[in-house]
Amino acid sequence: MQKVYHLGTCDTCRRIIKELELPSSFTLQDIKKEEITVKQLEVLHKLSGSYEALFSKRAKLYKERDLKNENLSESDIKQLILEHYTFLSRPVIINGDQIFIGNSKKTIQAAKSSIHNI
Repeated sequence: MQKVYHLGTCDTCRRIIKELELPSSFTLQDIKKEEITVKQLEVLHKLSGSYEALFSKRAKLYKERDLKNENLSESDIKQLILEHYTFLSRPVIINGDQIFIGNSKKTIQAAKSSIHNI
């Protein structure tokens, strides 16, 4: 599978997608327009090893709900991601059996190397 979960309204996601120069074999899913399904999230979980790795603590709702003071289980995190797209750390790039989560320079460079076999 070659796929990018992103937010179409996010300048950072748009910049990264452009920078990656994705081949036409990649599918893009705007998670605001097409919500992530339970099955898709379970695939991401299997690739990443945990829901926490997929979870964004930078989300506005994370601060608004004061979740930093909660002891969130993997199950809680899964439900939060399914409940609102902002809880998914973005972008999530899948290239075969490799997953790249978030927008750090190191992560994006690793994704780029993987995609273009550098």
